[in-house]
Formats: sequence, structure tokens, C-alpha cells
Amino acid sequence: MQIHNLPYRDPGKPDVRSGARFLVWLFRHQLGGQARALGWGLLNQLCIAGLAVGTGIAVQAVVDRDGRGLALAGLLIAGLGIGIALGDAMLHRATVTNWITAAARAQQLLARKTADLGSVLTRRVAAGEVVAVSTGDVEKIGWIVEAMSRFVAAATTVLIVCTALVIYQPALGVVVAIGFPVVALAVLPLLPHASARADIQREKAGYATELAADTVAGLRVLRGIGGEELFLNRYREASQEVRGAAVRAARTWSLISAVQVLLPGALMLTVVAYGAQLALDGRITVGELVTVYSAVLLAQHPMRNVEEIALAYSYSKPSAKRAARVLALERTVTTTGHDHGRPTGDLYDPVTGLLAPEGLLTAVVCGDPDAAGNLAERLGGHPAGDVVPARDGDEPESDTAPVAPAAPSVTLGKVPLDELPLEEARTAVLVQDKEPVLLSGTLRELLDVPSSGRVSAADALGAAQCGDVLDALARAATGTDGAADPMETPITERGRSLSGGQRQRLALARSLVTDPEVLVLDEPTSAVDSHTEARIAAGIQQLRDTRTTVVLASSPLLLDLADRVVLVDGDTVAAVGTHRELLRSEPRYRAVVAREPEPGAGRTAGVPA
Repeated sequence: MQIHNLPYRDPGKPDVRSGARFLVWLFRHQLGGQARALGWGLLNQLCIAGLAVGTGIAVQAVVDRDGRGLALAGLLIAGLGIGIALGDAMLHRATVTNWITAAARAQQLLARKTADLGSVLTRRVAAGEVVAVSTGDVEKIGWIVEAMSRFVAAATTVLIVCTALVIYQPALGVVVAIGFPVVALAVLPLLPHASARADIQREKAGYATELAADTVAGLRVLRGIGGEELFLNRYREASQEVRGAAVRAARTWSLISAVQVLLPGALMLTVVAYGAQLALDGRITVGELVTVYSAVLLAQHPMRNVEEIALAYSYSKPSAKRAARVLALERTVTTTGHDHGRPTGDLYDPVTGLLAPEGLLTAVVCGDPDAAGNLAERLGGHPAGDVVPARDGDEPESDTAPVAPAAPSVTLGKVPLDELPLEEARTAVLVQDKEPVLLSGTLRELLDVPSSGRVSAADALGAAQCGDVLDALARAATGTDGAADPMETPITERGRSLSGGQRQRLALARSLVTDPEVLVLDEPTSAVDSHTEARIAAGIQQLRDTRTTVVLASSPLLLDLADRVVLVDGDTVAAVGTHRELLRSEPRYRAVVAREPEPGAGRTAGVPA
């Protein structure tokens, strides 16, 4: 896989039973790139080690006053230099390709899992951890994949050098063959401690990221209540904890680096002292001593990869564990593989008993806003408790809490949504959250969504009462580049340049353009005034006259226009009727809609005109 071919058509099905298994799975899908990197790495490292031979020949030629030998050494060193340059350039190219493609594969897997699970993902995994996994952790996972080929090439080179030295000069070769494994393995006792400190640093960094995201998201509220300083101090404390953890982790790695400098230096002194004694005794020539010394000196270059692979593994292992934890989450679906066609008909929730007849506007009143949000997600085939850890073989390395058995699936025309492929289920039933998100781009791009083609962007904007929003965007466009077309005006990230009511109406227009078989709206007019709300309610009713629409709301203006109103008390349907009928007959309904202090109070709620 080359970088220019990204993204992958299919990133594959990862082995997420543990972080280590996930890394092995990534390696298996990078074998071609690893082989190329290994080949170029061997060329680079062996040419570097071969300089010792050229140096030894050159020194011995000078001692023997052999001009031909000196010329041969020069040619050999020049050829090795070309090999080093070529191997180093191509090795860098191959390893960076491995890094980016492995990180891209992990990123695609995480993006697909996020899209698959939707909003329920953050109920199983903290938002800060999701951000950390999709940014820093993906980079660390790519690092271990990239570093492994260099490490294998370095280890192979050291093995070849030790073997060659034992054959070439047994007396010194044995010393080197014993010394190199000692140098390489000396840091192993320090690695668990370093890995533990790295884990602590990662955990604290994830918490700080989550705290920062929450603070920024609620900055407007914090300023209103004067709490920004309190949260700033909290973040400052969390940041200092991250700094302290990073310093402690760096101390351990500095100790490992010191060992990696001290022990090779000690090995070098031993070789020089022992070799000099052998040369004085006449058991080896000066050229042989220089060759062995140069080989040991140049072998320090591949030995550095031991420290790098240890560092990469200690950082990538917890990163892979967190990525596997997210990727191991699955939906509790019962897909049968049957082709149900495009489902149509009544929408029915067997948990609450809610029925939304086909082609009608059904309003649902819940006393609990959280219950309303859960009901909206369940109607769209996204029940709040439907995400479970994978159970394919071994248990994943996660502390995910047990999940209650899945509730019966919502049906559309007697077809369970869980039996439909996820894409078909979401096409049939679209849920607009209470706080929808606007993506950055122009208004035209915002409304350029998959749709039936029955509803135009102009009709949707009109039904959502977006006239003043278009005027504001036109003024903003005129002030920037002279354009007067509001459809081409850029909208900032998450629509932060717009008010809450403007964002809500644009999101409603986007949902109306989609024109799904069933549209579920959770408080679609909570951020607008009553006059605008009345016009929006009429626009929704007119535009969705032949489609099934479910609105979860408590506004009398919306409820009075509904064909059918359902009162949900707890987890069950308590009453069904029109808005006016329920006001007259149902005290619990009046308590929610008319804000009566006590259910069953004698006061009769007024009926809106």
C-alpha cells in the first residue's frame, strides 16, 4: 500500500481481543511494506558495518606501504558510501510509508466505528479518550509498525557482525559476541517501570483533554455564572499533573538512555584494552585490531534501534489497548441477512408501546427530557444500551462494564430495524438530536446530503423559517468578498458564528431535505420564540404531509398541530389522543404541557388558539 492510494477501500476486520493482538493484526497487513523496509534497512546497516572492513584494509595498507591495497580500500569505502546513502534514503521512504499507512488504517477503523455507534459511543467511552485514541494513540500505533522493520534489520546486522568477528578474529570476536547481548538486554528490567509511568502520563493527558473539551464547550455558560476561573484552575492542576507525569516518565527513559551509552562505552574500552594487549603480543595485526574496533564502533548505530523499539513498544502498547477497547464495541443487532426491501408502514416501539401511524405527525410528550432523548435514539435503531464489547475469542483488554440485555427492536412496517443493515435503517429512520451539529463549509454544502429529491433546499429552508438566517449570511458574505448569495457563505466549525436558534433551524432544514421515510425530531424548536415556533410547526406539517413524523416536544404550539399526541410516563404509553383531548382528560399531560404544579389539580389548562 502506497500513500497515494489512501484511503483503504476496506481497512479490514481487526483482531481487537487485546492491544497486542491488534498490533499483530496491523503487522500482518503491512508485510509487503515491512519486507521492503527490512531489505533497505539491511542494505543500510550492513554497508555501515562494512566500513570497518574498508577501514581495516586501509590502515593495514598504510602500515605495509601497499598502495594497491589502499586504493582497493578507497574503492570499497566509496561503494559502501553509495550503499549507505541509497539504503538510508529508501529505508526512510519505506518506513514513513509504513507509519502513515498503518496509522491511516487504524484511523479509518476508528472513524467507521464512530460512525457505526453514533452518539452511544461516548456512553461507553469518555469523549476525551475517544479524542486521544483518534489523534495521539494512532500516531503511536503507527510508530511501532514503522520502527519494527528497522529493529529487525539492526538485530540481523548485529548478529551478522558478531558471527563475522568470531570467524575473523576469535579472541576479540568472542568478547564482542558476549558483550552485545548484554548491552541490548540490560535495559529490559527498566522497561516495565518505564511503561507504567508512560501509562500514567497517558491517562492524565486523556483526562486533561476531556476537561479542556468540556470547558471550551461550556465556556459561554461558565462566563455567565462566573465559573471560568474555577474550571481554568482545574485544568491548570490537571495540566501540571500531566507535566509531572511526563517528567517522571522522562527520567526513566533518560536512565535507559544513560545505560545505552554507558554499557557500549564499557564494551568499547574492553575491546580496545584487550585488543591492544593482543597486538602487543603479536597475536593480531594492527589492521585486524582496527577492523574489530571499527566494527564495534559502527555497530553502535544499529544498537540504538533497541532503545527506540523499547520506547515505541512501551508507548504503543497502551495506545493499542485503548484503540482495541473502542474497536471492540459492537451493536447488539440481529441481522438475519433477509432482503426486506425498503420498509414502510407504522413505526412501533415494543418497549413503551408507542405507535406512530404511517403518514401522520405524531407528537410524544415525556416528563423526563433524558427519557425523551433515549426514546428518540431507540426509535432510530440506536438504543442507549446496545453497545457491547466484542466476544470473539478472548476477552478484550478493557474495563468495559457489563451491558444489560438488549431491548426488543423498534419495527417499521413490522420489520425490526435491527434486522436491517445499518445504512438502510438510518436511511429509513432519521433522528435529529436535541443539539444537532453543523459541519463547517458553505450553506449549500450543508444541505447537500443524500435525499429522496422530493424536497428542495428552498422548500426546506422556508419550512424551517430560515429567512432571517439567509439574510444574516448574505450580509456576512457581502462584508467579506462582495458576494450576495447566502448559499455560498462559509459557516464556521459547529456553526459557532450563528445563534442557537439559527443553528437549530438550519439543522431542521437539513433533516427536511433528507426526506426520510420516518423523521424523528427531539425538541426541534426549543431555541426559537413562540411566533417562529408556530410557523415552523405549520411548515413541518405541510412539508411532511405524506411522511411519518415523530416530534418529541412539550410545546402546545407543536402539539396542537399534531395528528396524534402520545403521553409517555416512565417507560410506557400512558395516554393517546389529540392535544385538546388530553388537556381535558389527562392530569399528567397537563402537568407537563401546562406546567401545573400538581397532577390532578382542579385548574383546567387553557387551550391555545
